[in-house]
Amino acid sequence: MQLLYQTHSPYARKVLVFAHEAGLAGAVEVIHHETSPLRRNEAVFAANPLGKVPVLLRPGLPAIFDSDVICAYLDTLHAGPKLIPAEGEARWRALQVQAMAQGLADAGIAIRWETQRRPKELRYPALRDGYVEKLLASYDWLEREFDIEGVVDIGHIALATALSWLEFRELPTFRHRPRLTRWFDEFSKRGSMLATPLWGQTHD
Repeated sequence: MQLLYQTHSPYARKVLVFAHEAGLAGAVEVIHHETSPLRRNEAVFAANPLGKVPVLLRPGLPAIFDSDVICAYLDTLHAGPKLIPAEGEARWRALQVQAMAQGLADAGIAIRWETQRRPKELRYPALRDGYVEKLLASYDWLEREFDIEGVVDIGHIALATALSWLEFRELPTFRHRPRLTRWFDEFSKRGSMLATPLWGQTHD
């Protein structure tokens, strides 16, 4: 399998960390592709009409895109404990935290558009502030509700990669939440995280 990847994408990194945690990293060839709404990448568009990574290319089978879908597929390919719980409250907790992580990354990207990427004369400070408020409220929720003692699952992976990206981009920090910070610092020591560092800049 080939994973169309971007070294500074929180969504792509989630998939690669998941592959490491599932013992599948050796089965995936990582191919870096730069993508941006302002720069069309023909190779990525050929596999995903949304023009975004990650995309998983499977020999003889259709491509799979969106990080949630790719992770769900990878979870069917290994014999170890499933990283997406199959049933019960564990499943809904894991999927909820994954959704929260997705929202954190989405909000961070929106903040970057309104502070760095959009031309200055077109930036909308009130919109930026609204997304910052979403980040801070989400950090507070995680500080109260996140199960830091649970077995590693898709929620942990998605959250760790989202928080790591928010720090990488120097966006509003979660580090005033001690419980969340301790968990993140410990998770960041895992081999899957150390093997997949973020690097590079977006090229619009």
